[in-house]
Amino acid sequence: MSLPSQTVALLQAARDLVKSLPADAVLLLTETSLDWEEVGRSLAGCKLFVAAINPALTRPLRDNPDWTVIDLDAEPLPTQDRMNNALLKAVTLEVLQPGAHIVALYNGIASSEDDAPEPIDSLSIIHLGEHLERMTAQDLRVLANAAPLDVLRAVVELATEIGREGREGQPIGTILVVGDTRKVLSLSRFQNFNPFRGYSRAERDVRKRDVREQIKEIAKLDGAILISRDGIAEAACLHLGARGEGINLRKGFGSRHIAAAGISKQTNAIAFAVSQSSGSVRVFQKGEEVLHIEPLARPHVWQPFKLETYEADTGGPRRD
Repeated sequence: MSLPSQTVALLQAARDLVKSLPADAVLLLTETSLDWEEVGRSLAGCKLFVAAINPALTRPLRDNPDWTVIDLDAEPLPTQDRMNNALLKAVTLEVLQPGAHIVALYNGIASSEDDAPEPIDSLSIIHLGEHLERMTAQDLRVLANAAPLDVLRAVVELATEIGREGREGQPIGTILVVGDTRKVLSLSRFQNFNPFRGYSRAERDVRKRDVREQIKEIAKLDGAILISRDGIAEAACLHLGARGEGINLRKGFGSRHIAAAGISKQTNAIAFAVSQSSGSVRVFQKGEEVLHIEPLARPHVWQPFKLETYEADTGGPRRD
């Protein structure tokens, strides 16, 4: 099974870029089966990461010591999000350095359901040092006593997605508080009804993507969101009543960051403050900022093209 000439040309371009930039590795995001021997010849001398949703596509590669296979979750995500997830998973697993330079190959042009996607039609250069939005496993261990690692990863993903995407094109700022739920509730009051009340634990588990998507909607409401140490969303619309005495924050932080720092100082919880203006996430523990996460740039909102045709009766353009 030979590769299309376009795919071969892009593979060779990636190899040349790795040598000339230089870059650290090539990421190949695939949706179809490939001639892996030809891929290997085209990318000779390059460190290669191969990511796919379908494990059958990458099964022949797992014994290759020079290639790293990254399994992606089987969920319908845009290509850009799948590529980001692959890179960030590689960093979290510590097989890729946070400051690495990557040449990414992928299918970036949507095809109809009846047509098989092209193996590769796009190439991008990614500088992780500028765009990394997740924390590495080593960074997360700073917070390991506050909650299990899988819960922290889920909350980091939720916070950074809120910071990057907002909701319906509008930026959102919020606070996510994790752990020490009883004491946090004793120091807080509800500003509105609790939207999590009446739902089972499984329906409130932030480690599930569909639950995080629902929490993004709830984040539009005023108040903080409280998540238990084991990852169960317990309350929302909370006004955090912890005092701000003894909190030393740099100039420029507002009431949201002061409240997050205050609740982390008076309880054993950690607090993630998402900035509405910049989308950055600051993590507070024991009243101190312990981590700062800059999300990927907020995406453009693409509007449908409006085609203009000539209107004979008026002599002017007509929008279809």
